Order: sequence, then structure tokens, then C-alpha cells
Amino acid sequence: IAANQTINNNSIRSILDKEKLNGSNFLDWYRNLRIVLGNEQKLHHLKEALPEAPPATATAAVRNAYTCRGAEQQEVACPMLVSMTPEIQKKLKGRPAFEILQELQTMFQQHAEQEL
Repeated sequence: IAANQTINNNSIRSILDKEKLNGSNFLDWYRNLRIVLGNEQKLHHLKEALPEAPPATATAAVRNAYTCRGAEQQEVACPMLVSMTPEIQKKLKGRPAFEILQELQTMFQQHAEQEL
């Protein structure tokens, strides 16, 4: 079943490859992104910021949870970035998914307000 799920996720992700985000197509790109991430049950990464890093005195479980959350944010950020034009990618590379979306909404505010 896991192999079928991977194939399904990959075929759904191909939606993002069809037309790269260039600014004028923000609404369509964002709608497709939500479809893909909803299918993968990762949509919450667009809605929740990565919390502050736990202190060094935090338990191993807390530190591991934070590390996993950061890795998941990057797993979401990667397909976001590859589905953008190089100009937009350069501005957003290295940020977690939540921050990428926040910046895109600022960049394309007029388009974002219509959708959100």
C-alpha cells in the first residue's frame, strides 16, 4: 500500500509541475498547492509557523519533535520552491513552508486577498 501511496502522491504532485508560479498565476498555483498538500495530509504546514527552537535543557523528546517539525516544513517547502520561476525561488530559498507562503501572500497581496 505504501508504494501505491507514493505513486499517487507523485502523480498528484505533478500538478505543480504543469505551470510554475510566476506571480500572475498565484491563485491557481496556491489552489493546486493546497490540493497536493491536502492529499498528503501536510496542509497544516502552510498554516502553522515553526515554533521557537527549544532550549538546550529541553528533553530529547521535545528536541526531536522540533527537529521533525522542521524537517516536515522543508519537505513541504521543496515542492513549493521547484514549482516557482527561478526569480521567485531565489527570494524564498532556505525558508520553511509557512514563511514562504507568508512572503508570497505579501508579494502577491492583491491576488491573495481574492482567494483567502
